[in-house]
Amino acid sequence: MMEMKLLFICSRNKWRSLTAEKIFDNRNEYDVRSAGTEDGARIRVTEGHIGWADLIFVMEKKHVRRLQAKFPIEIGSKRIICLDIPDDYRYMDEALIEILESRVSEHIDI
Repeated sequence: MMEMKLLFICSRNKWRSLTAEKIFDNRNEYDVRSAGTEDGARIRVTEGHIGWADLIFVMEKKHVRRLQAKFPIEIGSKRIICLDIPDDYRYMDEALIEILESRVSEHIDI
């Protein structure tokens, strides 16, 4: 069985999406990456990330808009899920981990 490829996106790829990558990457059925939408992101989202992903999770609606503006063709056939997680958490914050596990589990088996 092939691993499902999950891409997590936030603004700077330092706290929310990086935490998501860390907590979901240790699960055998998923291949997980993360990226950010801003110029100063640790890893900036590219066309390659979008093409690679089976499922894209974004933290806020603004991230969906940024992807639509920058990659209109690439995201056309992709499933994008907005988790509605504000930029109020630090990397590996326990509350952030709980929210991520709860909201992501509504869409995939974790």
